[in-house]
Amino acid sequence: MTSHTVGEVMTSDVVQACRTTPFKEVVRLLDHHRISGLPVVDDDDKVLGVVSGTDLVRDQANRAGRDPARAVTAQDLMSVPAITVHPEQSVPDAARLMERRGVERLPVVDEEDRLIGIATRRDLLRVFLRTDDDIRRQVTEEVLVGGLGLPPDAVRVSVRDGVVKLDGRVELRSQVPEAVHSVWRLEGVVGVVNGLTFLDDDCSVPSVPR
Repeated sequence: MTSHTVGEVMTSDVVQACRTTPFKEVVRLLDHHRISGLPVVDDDDKVLGVVSGTDLVRDQANRAGRDPARAVTAQDLMSVPAITVHPEQSVPDAARLMERRGVERLPVVDEEDRLIGIATRRDLLRVFLRTDDDIRRQVTEEVLVGGLGLPPDAVRVSVRDGVVKLDGRVELRSQVPEAVHSVWRLEGVVGVVNGLTFLDDDCSVPSVPR
């Protein structure tokens, strides 16, 4: 079963700031590159946080009472901790993380947590632009027939706006969660409605004779 990874869709040329980047320079970077946020890194390229346009607006709204002689830097503005992903993570998993944490971008880091790219909502959503027919075909061919070894007509698959509904009967109880989990991980799938039943319960614990 194929699945795009974050490394395949991320932007490698990352606009970034350091701890001491001044407020005005952060604004200039966002405006010049037409982006809504950027990661802040230390001297070892490890991500410290993320600065967004929202952070800049919040800073200006709270400027009253602040020491005017103190320069505002990226370190003062950034949101922490940064929500990061690794390049080998799947696009669906990254998209769900982004939605769950309410962020617009995910810095991509290597095994040593050094910045190597950034993935935005636009980057991730590109792989979700699939037709329902394409999703239905992949569910049937790769998950049900290829993965679980079921006859093509054993399960009825319907897809509407990325929501997959499964109806039918499989051989084993353990195949039900396996099918649902596999379908849920497919690109373009935004939900799974499970209507599967089973013939044999291979998950029950046998009683021990006394």
